[in-house]
Amino acid sequence: MDSAKTFELVTPLSVSRALLNTSISLSLFLSPLAALPGPWYAAISDFWLTTHVVRLRQCRAVQDLFEHVYCVHKFDKSSYYKSVMTNNNDHAMTTLPHAEHAVRRKAYSPHYIPSNLALFQTDLQDLCLKLVDILGGASGSASVDCLDLLRHLMVDIIGTTVFGRLPGSLDNWAKDIQDPLATAVYDFPKRGILRSAVPTWAWNLVCRIPNDRLRQVCDSDRIMAQFVAGRLYEMRTKLQAGPLPLLQRMLLHRVFATNECMPDKDIISEAMGHLVAGVDTSSTTLSYLLWELSRRTDIAKRLQTELDDAMPDRAVIPDAVTLTKLPYLNAFIKEGLRVYGAAPSLLERVVPSTAPSGLDDSFDLMGTRMHRDAGVFPSPETFLPERWLAVEGVEGEEERLAMMTQHMMPFGVGSRICGGQNLAQLVMRMAVAAVARNLNVAADAAQTNERSMEMRDAFVLFPAAKECKLTFNARKN
Repeated sequence: MDSAKTFELVTPLSVSRALLNTSISLSLFLSPLAALPGPWYAAISDFWLTTHVVRLRQCRAVQDLFEHVYCVHKFDKSSYYKSVMTNNNDHAMTTLPHAEHAVRRKAYSPHYIPSNLALFQTDLQDLCLKLVDILGGASGSASVDCLDLLRHLMVDIIGTTVFGRLPGSLDNWAKDIQDPLATAVYDFPKRGILRSAVPTWAWNLVCRIPNDRLRQVCDSDRIMAQFVAGRLYEMRTKLQAGPLPLLQRMLLHRVFATNECMPDKDIISEAMGHLVAGVDTSSTTLSYLLWELSRRTDIAKRLQTELDDAMPDRAVIPDAVTLTKLPYLNAFIKEGLRVYGAAPSLLERVVPSTAPSGLDDSFDLMGTRMHRDAGVFPSPETFLPERWLAVEGVEGEEERLAMMTQHMMPFGVGSRICGGQNLAQLVMRMAVAAVARNLNVAADAAQTNERSMEMRDAFVLFPAAKECKLTFNARKN
């Protein structure tokens, strides 16, 4: 072969290899993961994760990463969370450095322990029974937008436990009176997204547009701040007797390092944060749970059978301890949190470029969907409460349940885990028990179906139709 022909054959191959190497180098250099510790190829492909899949260790590898990022190293949050600041001030969720967050958390964490929440049990039971009365009053008539109604329920529950005052949102809903506080809570996430997407000068122009609905969205932060500030000043004048609402607890709290009280602006922002975090999340998940009851008669009947025994008087909701011992009710709630966990945020963290121990050879968290990992949750898209019940006589059941529990994190994980998770789960048990014991749930497929209930997310989850219309009929027995 002469040199000219050799040149013609070799040159394209050499050029291709050179271009490939250049492309890989450029991709590696430009990758947002390039500065992170770990194997270089994990920055440009899924090969690293594939090696763990082949070794049947995908779940374990990903779980290890979560534990390091959220539990062991406790990396700071990213600026993504600043979009939900309240009253133009930080609260625990928007406090990015871990150390500063730990200080803020001490002011509210004792409020949410089960023994303290038990002090509010009677109030919570009354509100859940009022919910049943409202739904029963609509029995056999037009459908009810549960997403909206349950939002009003949660405003009353947060109002009672956090602010020590019943806002009367459920009463307003029943009377078809617009509730400014419930509307403001509903609008606040939209405000946060819009506010973070435009510069300050553009935001100021948006807020001047003469459109009533847009003004409501823009004013949602101010409306909530006025409510919280008014309640704070009332409480300072006269401390409330009985169970301490969170607002009063924070008013009395002293920061350990300085022995000083929390500034009013921090108390107001923190309380607003709990109002925002506690309302739409719980009301959304509860709406999906009721929707499942409407389309799964097998699940509804099994749940009702258990509740008929545990709740012989349909007007008396069992206490928190009794509810936690009902196997199928708790399996139903767990499955709801797995499939319809209302805070599917990316939980972004800032990982430093210096390699921390345990992250030197693995760091790729991208693309992971923990609650829908088929290796842990077979048929992951199917709503199946039975998966949480141990099957007697089957070997490995204890390990199976432990693995599922390990991969469940609807409230986050680590030191930043949702502070109000105990309240959320208590309310879900009470509300589901009260509704399922007293009412049958149905849906008009033309109104509420898989398409209308398809999940959308904007920091929190919501149905595509932005509503969940269901009908309720009193049970005969």
